[in-house]
Amino acid sequence: MADTITETVDLLYTINQEDLTPDQQIALGSALTNLAQAERLEQIHERLRGIHQILNAWALKATVDGGR
Repeated sequence: MADTITETVDLLYTINQEDLTPDQQIALGSALTNLAQAERLEQIHERLRGIHQILNAWALKATVDGGR
């Protein structure tokens, strides 16, 4: 997903906004907003993945320690 976001950012920032109609400017603004949301979701996803790994490690350790 990160590669797609990066490619989209590159594409959006190459657009010359001075050449856009008002409707196209609105659409570009909407695309940038959606992109920002996607980036935030990717950050949240990465943090949740880290938390999940920690919890799995704790659960595994509890299982091993409990079996002794």
